[in-house]
Amino acid sequence: MIMKSVLGSIGVAAVMLAAPAYAQDVKWDMANEYQDTSIHGQAQKVFTDTAREASGGSIDITNHFGGSIGYKSKEHFDAVADGALPIANTSMGQVAGIEPMFLLSSLPFLVGSAEDARLLWEVARPKYEEVFARNNQVLLYASPWPPAGIWAKKAITSEDELAGVKTRAWDASGTSTLINAGAAAIQMSWADVVPQLATGGIDAVLTSAEGGTNAKFWEHLSHFSAINYSMSLNMTHVNKDEWDALTDDQRAALLTASEAASDAAWGALATRVAENYADMEANGITVIAEVPSEFLGQLSAAGEQVYADWLEKVGADGQAILDEYRAQKGS
Repeated sequence: MIMKSVLGSIGVAAVMLAAPAYAQDVKWDMANEYQDTSIHGQAQKVFTDTAREASGGSIDITNHFGGSIGYKSKEHFDAVADGALPIANTSMGQVAGIEPMFLLSSLPFLVGSAEDARLLWEVARPKYEEVFARNNQVLLYASPWPPAGIWAKKAITSEDELAGVKTRAWDASGTSTLINAGAAAIQMSWADVVPQLATGGIDAVLTSAEGGTNAKFWEHLSHFSAINYSMSLNMTHVNKDEWDALTDDQRAALLTASEAASDAAWGALATRVAENYADMEANGITVIAEVPSEFLGQLSAAGEQVYADWLEKVGADGQAILDEYRAQKGS
C-alpha cells in the first residue's frame, strides 16, 4: 500500500544522533487498543523503530496492539500516570471522563478536513501538554483518525433511518449527539465492538472507514454513511518518572521518533480514505459518500448541547481554543 511505503521510508530516514551517551538501556511495553494495520499502529511502528535507531539501540519498545497487553484505551491514562504502563497510544475521547479537555478533537462537525484537524491539534497542543503534566505524564505526539461515519446494516441518511438503531460511539460526545438525533446510542470500548456486533448487542458503529476496515466490519455490516462527524485523535504519552530517568540524548531520540511518527500519521491521511473505500467496496460494503445536507444539519443541531456541556466543564480554556482555531481557520 502507498501508506506503508511512505511509513517505511520515513522510518529508514530517521536521523541518527551524533555520539550519544546513554546511562542505561530502556525496555518499555507500549499499549495500543487498535490493530497494527491501523493508521495509529503503522505510525507507532515508525515511532518505535525510529526510537531504537536514534538512540543507538538503547531504547527498545515492544508494541502491544489490539489491546493484547490487557488495557483498554479508557484505562491507559491512569495506568501511565501511575506507572503501571510506561507508555501508551490512546484514543483520547475515551478518557474525557477523566480530563474533559480530551473531548475537543471529537466535538461534532468542528473540523471539515485534515488541514482543519491538524490546525486544531496545533492550537490546542499547549493545553493538552498542561493536562498531561498535571497527571505525571509527557505528551509525545498525536495521530488522527480519518473522518468518522456510521457503519450499519442499512444506509443511514435521515433521522428516520437512524431512529432507534443500537449504535456504538467511542465517547460521550458521539453518544450524546446520536441520542439527541434519535439513535439508541451507547459508549463502548473498541475491544468490545466486534463481540457486540456478533451477538446483536449493537447494530451500528460510529467510527471511521479506517476503524471498520481494520476490524473487517463487512463480516457483520453492509453500509457506511460518510457523515464526517469528527476526526478524533489518538495521543502517545509517557510516564513522567520514566521520562525523567532518561538521559538527555534518549529524550532527544524520543522526540525525533515522535516527529517521524506524527509526520507519518498525518501524511497518510491523503490516501488512506480512498484505500479504505476500495477495500470496503471489494468486500461488499455500500459506501454512501454523499450524505444529504438536511440530515447533516439535523445531526449538527443534535450536537449543539455537546458544545455547551463541554464548555461548562473546561471553561475559558476551551473557549479560547475554539476562538483561536476559528480565527486561524478564517471562519
